[in-house]
Amino acid sequence: MDDKLLAIAQRLGHTFRDERLLERALTHRSAAFEAAPTRRGRPAGDNERLEFLGDAVLSMAVSDALWHRCPEASEGELTRMRAAIVNEARLAEVAVAVGVGDALKLGRGEERTGGRAKPSLLADALEATFAAVYLDAGIERAREVVLACMAPVVDRVASTVSANRDEKSVLQELIQAKHAVTPRYEVVDTAGPDHDRVWHVEVRVGEFLRARGSGRSKKAAEQEAARNALRALETPAPSTPPSPPSTPPAAPAVPSDPPPPGDL
Repeated sequence: MDDKLLAIAQRLGHTFRDERLLERALTHRSAAFEAAPTRRGRPAGDNERLEFLGDAVLSMAVSDALWHRCPEASEGELTRMRAAIVNEARLAEVAVAVGVGDALKLGRGEERTGGRAKPSLLADALEATFAAVYLDAGIERAREVVLACMAPVVDRVASTVSANRDEKSVLQELIQAKHAVTPRYEVVDTAGPDHDRVWHVEVRVGEFLRARGSGRSKKAAEQEAARNALRALETPAPSTPPSPPSTPPAAPAVPSDPPPPGDL
């Protein structure tokens, strides 16, 4: 095993019995294509299949951790937290910390265009690396490695869930993970005297999400607006029935009776 792969294995805390698994996990398809194209022109020995498997390993380990860490969280909250943990940007951060970018095997084109720093390539390679550990040593060992690598991210996201959890933070984590934008809050109305004022706030996320909330303070109204936005995200959009045709279909033609024999 070369020095770069050895350094990654040490950071993972895992000694590979089959070192080829780690090597393949860090081989991008551009490098595999240049090194050993098949007869059909498709690359052989890249990390795409391992990435597919690693995505499932990662999801299982994080879901299990959140299940035990946040016993009061609803299904929707657990789903949102997992999405905030396993998104591309977070995985790329962890990949950099592990040293994945330095060890990636890339084709010349990807190398020239800065592939070692691309979040998508880093995240994919990290997932493939988790799959390599799973294939090398089984699911329990893979779970340990995943959680050791992802612990800071899991801690940061799970800490937002408590008896007085901050819905604004949860919403921001989810929206930034999925859409790379920040929710905006705006006071749309106030009512009542200064000593007993009620605030009405609207939160907007681009053009696809709006929700309102009210409270005895601006902060409380923002929290309720965020809570209602999270509920809206959990609710699936109703399916739209097909529109009826603008004109009814024509009735099938009915054959007329044959003329009497004398008329032929």
